[in-house]
Amino acid sequence: SLFHLVDVFSHFLLLAFLVAMATKDPESVYEISIEDAKGNSLELSQYKGKVLLIVNVASKCGMTNSNYTELNELYSKYKDKGLEILAFPCNQFGDEEPGTNDQITDFVCTRFKSEFPLFNKIEVNGENASPLYNFLKKGKWGIFGDDIQWNFAKFLVDNKGQAVERYYPTTSPLTLEHDIKKLLNIS
Repeated sequence: SLFHLVDVFSHFLLLAFLVAMATKDPESVYEISIEDAKGNSLELSQYKGKVLLIVNVASKCGMTNSNYTELNELYSKYKDKGLEILAFPCNQFGDEEPGTNDQITDFVCTRFKSEFPLFNKIEVNGENASPLYNFLKKGKWGIFGDDIQWNFAKFLVDNKGQAVERYYPTTSPLTLEHDIKKLLNIS
């Protein structure tokens, strides 16, 4: 009967709506879950209101020393003013992050005394790319769409959870200081 068809159709619409809601793209980094270096799930919403510098890191890269040294410098200077640096180990470039999470954490904490959080090893490109990186690469205006080129690509995320700047792996972290200060409203 017609009533039965309408009933089936309304159920179909509801199901389609629920699927669309479940798969909708996040509108900010705050809607994304990640894993810490121990594999525990964390909500990025815990960083609401902070400016984030998100970096894919590697322990055996030619840029490792300078990047960690400068990231530490930025962190100690601005962590109390609203900056958080989130480091994501990634082994997709030249096999330069082959270790386990424990080995990576030990290396970073022992060698560089880094205090900013280090997360679970992820992929930043391809079909297994982290949802965080898929969001970051899309960018606020969809202009960052290309893949991450190498270790130490950097994204600056404003205090509303939007990726506002993307920097090449070769960009020195200290050169971002002006942009960071602007987002933190520090003159």
